[in-house]
Amino acid sequence: MNTKALWVTVTVALLVASLGRAQRRPDKLVPPGLEAQVKQFFTDKTAQARALAKEEKQEQVPEIWDFFAAGENGDWATVASIYRTLRRGAYQFEGGKKDKRLETMVWQPVNECYGAYENCANMEEKYVTTFAREILDSIPRGSIYFGGTDPGRWLVTAFSKSHAKADPCFTITQNALADGLYLKYLRTMYGDRIATATDEDSKKAFEDYMDDAKQRLKEGKLKPGENVTEVDGKVQVSGQVAVMAINALIAKKIFDANPRKDFFVEESFPLDWMYPHLSPHGLIMKLNRQPLAELPADVVQKDRDYWVRFTDGALGKWLAPTTSVEAVCEFATTVFENKELGDYKSDTKFVRNDSACKTYSKLRSSIAGVYAWRAKSSTSLDEKQRMARAADFAFRQAFALCPYSPEAVFRYVNLLVDEGRKKDALLLVETAYRLDPGNGGFGNLISEVERMK
Repeated sequence: MNTKALWVTVTVALLVASLGRAQRRPDKLVPPGLEAQVKQFFTDKTAQARALAKEEKQEQVPEIWDFFAAGENGDWATVASIYRTLRRGAYQFEGGKKDKRLETMVWQPVNECYGAYENCANMEEKYVTTFAREILDSIPRGSIYFGGTDPGRWLVTAFSKSHAKADPCFTITQNALADGLYLKYLRTMYGDRIATATDEDSKKAFEDYMDDAKQRLKEGKLKPGENVTEVDGKVQVSGQVAVMAINALIAKKIFDANPRKDFFVEESFPLDWMYPHLSPHGLIMKLNRQPLAELPADVVQKDRDYWVRFTDGALGKWLAPTTSVEAVCEFATTVFENKELGDYKSDTKFVRNDSACKTYSKLRSSIAGVYAWRAKSSTSLDEKQRMARAADFAFRQAFALCPYSPEAVFRYVNLLVDEGRKKDALLLVETAYRLDPGNGGFGNLISEVERMK
């Protein structure tokens, strides 16, 4: 098999899984048990948005205030309708005629409110609360938290006692650090309490990335999915790989500039520099100040115990380190394809909720990715084997939580291919393709794995 081709497929799939935000009409309202929380969040963000507007002294789109008022009143249909209209004119998104009045810090609270609403509306109440509370309660007060996925940013923001006051933690998204307006928003909100990033920092990160990309272009060492070309002596870059590389450099700047702060990460797309520093921390990961020579056995065991408790509750008590890939695929076929519970005793509020499945599978895939990185990078044979076993089980858990998740499938297939387990790899992706036959990436991956045989 062309290993490079497989890596390209994996990388593109990870970008789609991690960064592609599906904008859709929520199929239900905010659950009653979450409505007071979300309405209060709209109220808090309205006050923040008005303060930002006053500071900027810039004309705002009047509908912004109608949006906030609708959220405070629990009029979710109006919230969704106004946001869709505003989004078409926002500078962050492709398509539509752009409205210069939305190039403002006020757009950040608008995004945060809609994100909180959308995630609460689309995920079961139990798993929304578990997600937000487990993360926030695990982080020491005053820590800096890098959110990544939509739930990882919006729900943690909404469930904080005060996002603007960093109570209980400073919440930053790793995905928007290359956005100058977002950096301005962070400086305005947090700049007197932590070191954020300046426009000069952002410019330097861009220049450093361009210089590095130019050199790697000459050496033929570009990453899969990295769009870098040279035209008339000038380097041009585009695409999400480049954006996330710049985000990574700015995140590193913030990390280095706050040496007395604890850092935690909910991963969107893997940032290479973080891997030596990462260790599992409940649903998320801790970004340790110094690189770790290895992950101690007790840390790995604690992580395994935590996730076994979660999968036992969500999927039923059947998934163990000795459970085969074949058995996991049988579960996926019964519960997700045939829509039956069989003897698995899964929680229907989990397995019948697409958002919950994808969200928690993503969390587990991220931690499994750390184990897989260590399995590849360690110079100790014992450590390589130990991390490979930890990665294998964590990926099986991630696949069982959402067997049609591109990230869980592609990352696990890559591990299986490296270990020469081509039969397991093919069974895994064939199962995923039956669950999501519209995913051409799964079809392409089947062809790649079959060619290996």
